[in-house]
Amino acid sequence: MSGHDDHSHLSEMDVRVRALQSLLVAKGYVDPAAMDELVTLYEHEVGPQNGARVVARAWCDPDYAARLFEDGTAAIAELGFGGRQGEHMVAVANTPEVHNMVVCTLCSCYPWAVLGLPPVWYKSAPYRAKAVADPRGVLADFGVALPQDTRVDVWDSTAEIRYLVVPMRPEGTKGWSEDALAAIVTRDSMIGTGLPQP
Repeated sequence: MSGHDDHSHLSEMDVRVRALQSLLVAKGYVDPAAMDELVTLYEHEVGPQNGARVVARAWCDPDYAARLFEDGTAAIAELGFGGRQGEHMVAVANTPEVHNMVVCTLCSCYPWAVLGLPPVWYKSAPYRAKAVADPRGVLADFGVALPQDTRVDVWDSTAEIRYLVVPMRPEGTKGWSEDALAAIVTRDSMIGTGLPQP
């Protein structure tokens, strides 16, 4: 078995990314140490785990939740999260009456500080168009079925304002720790295209 066979499990996209990275390093355009530092940053410090901590705190602490819905940016900063594309955050709460979903109709404005890098589908034209024209259809595409009497509100992120959906806390999680709650909060649930996964 050749050494190349060891990497056959990589997706076509992973192979392309690695090839591009290798080329940029070989040409001297990118410092490998800087690349590693950037990858580590997005794997461990910036990402949906940050937003999950915000949601879990809001579920456990009504005073924090009130601050989050009053001034999302400041409340999120209380937990040490902020910065690039997270400067003007608005938190919106899902309730039995209203389900919130986020889209950026113009490009792909996205709250990196709490959700990390945007998924490919978030930036796609079909998602951006359908989220506005047929939000229930988008939810169905993601496997989310809501009661007919639940209103769906779609929030359009811009360069000035980014949104974080605070999903409803699942039943049966009373008494759970913040860590346990954060573990069930998904990136998609904070965009509004998914639900927490207990």
